[in-house]
Amino acid sequence: MKNIISIVTFVSLFMMSCNKDFIDIAPVDTVSIDALFKTDKDYNDAVIGIYGSLQDQYQDMWLFGDMRGDDSWDELVKNTAAAMDNFTINNDDNVLRDTWRNYYVTISRCNMLLARIEQADPAVVKNKDLYIGEARFIRALAYFDMVRIFGDVQMITKPITIEESYTKGRESVEKIYNEVIIPDLLDAETKLPGSYSGSDVGRATMGAAKSILGKVYMTRHEFVKAEAKLKEVTTMGYALLENYNDLFDYMQDEHHSEYIFDIEYEEGLGGEGNCFTTNFTPKNPELAEFYGVTGGQNGNNNAPPHLFEIFEPGDVRKDVTAANGHTDADGNFIPLIPTSNDVATFTKKYMVRLLTSCDSRANWKVIRYADVLLLYAEALNENGKTVEALGYLNQVRNRGGLDDLTGLSQAETRDRIYLERRFELSFEGHRWFDLVRTGRALEVMAPLGMKDYMTVFPIPLAQIQLMNDLEIFPQNTGYN
Repeated sequence: MKNIISIVTFVSLFMMSCNKDFIDIAPVDTVSIDALFKTDKDYNDAVIGIYGSLQDQYQDMWLFGDMRGDDSWDELVKNTAAAMDNFTINNDDNVLRDTWRNYYVTISRCNMLLARIEQADPAVVKNKDLYIGEARFIRALAYFDMVRIFGDVQMITKPITIEESYTKGRESVEKIYNEVIIPDLLDAETKLPGSYSGSDVGRATMGAAKSILGKVYMTRHEFVKAEAKLKEVTTMGYALLENYNDLFDYMQDEHHSEYIFDIEYEEGLGGEGNCFTTNFTPKNPELAEFYGVTGGQNGNNNAPPHLFEIFEPGDVRKDVTAANGHTDADGNFIPLIPTSNDVATFTKKYMVRLLTSCDSRANWKVIRYADVLLLYAEALNENGKTVEALGYLNQVRNRGGLDDLTGLSQAETRDRIYLERRFELSFEGHRWFDLVRTGRALEVMAPLGMKDYMTVFPIPLAQIQLMNDLEIFPQNTGYN
């Protein structure tokens, strides 16, 4: 899958452009579009193009999921990362504008494929159900991200004209969950396979659909449904890797027993890599040389002192998550010395040899099995099954080198699950969304500048101005 995205030159149908910068929608009916959808390969190429569109957006997911939370910070000033960190992001920030556009490009590509494939002959398009399942999975994922970032957004589920797009107001989060996200994932899980082989490895699976659906139910506090769905995932053959460090060894196969769904990147293929390694490597020449990171280091997304300090003794995840130095080839520990533009910790989760700036091969882990186990433990605990919940929590703790927890109350178990998610998943884009979905965001983040309305981000100013109709397309409260 890493290579297949780069092999397909995605045809002009899906490279939609609109000089008014709205949802970037092509006309519904054109001869050129019809000509592109004929064979099974045509549809397969279109699906690969949809996956490719996610690469752009997930370059910035750390800003929303990590930097916005309390377990990541940025010492630099007057940039987007710092504005995310201290709750001063403006509605005209380019990252917000690009995020809106990127997701609607993805959604538009899904809608176009789904509209075209509906009448396709299964005898010709032999993988018709598979392509529908993939498109609906990706559309659901895009909308899930959108409602968690922006709240109410436009609900576009079919190709529309530019003129029609101006009539599409923001729909409620509840409606988008009920009419798009959940139905798409329910359908996708029936159409996607359990696994792939060869170059198709990395495409969405049944397990990915079930896992994201379980997270959706957790976000909506539908704990009974979440428990049932996440339990299904635990029976599908996934397993934690024995060695936590292997999750972040990008010279090994990333599609292992713990893998569920990643955004795929690859180095050396002309634009298929990412900026994670460049962004997160400290501005420390000796450390960069040790890891083979060339082309610049930005020193972003650092662990603050409190995260470094709360890891339990013996937790093997600490050095990967919040390292305060590195051990050289001779076994000498070299501490990371703070500078005026850096901090004394960094995450090793994206450290890999890098020959060119922003060309890292490290995948972005959308969801992996440890995440599922912790969500399942949380659902069980909320449903009053605390002893059973501790069993799944302890699976993750044991892999981290920690002893079992026993005899805890429901409230104590809840707190330990929340804490375990920090140890296990920091810098993978989860902390901020965890704080919001569990209702703890304001309590935790108010001392760092959060106001009560800041559980969502501002709608990009360009979209407000373009629609020019506050009755159907208002700004989020507090951001005017």
